[in-house]
Amino acid sequence: MAFQDTFKALSDPVRREILFLLKDGRKSAGDIAANFDMTQATVSYHLSVLKKADLVQETRKANFIYYDLNTSVFEDLMLYFAQFKDAASDNTSQQGENEDGKK
Repeated sequence: MAFQDTFKALSDPVRREILFLLKDGRKSAGDIAANFDMTQATVSYHLSVLKKADLVQETRKANFIYYDLNTSVFEDLMLYFAQFKDAASDNTSQQGENEDGKK
């Protein structure tokens, strides 16, 4: 999985706030936009960046577009970062030993 688009999307505080709003469930583009003091076009731009990063999914119903979190991407990110936690734990335990392998 390439994380470049994901990290770009997460780098903006507005997009992080949109994700936070969606953690409680599906919302329309209008419901999301109502939480911000910016144009609908700007909110749409942020939603498109999140969609490109596959962090959100859209569903169209009549004249409305609804957005949901794509939790599988968050799970992939957590697995990716967990690798570093394990490596950091290994490094910490190795630093506590001397050259003979004794603490």
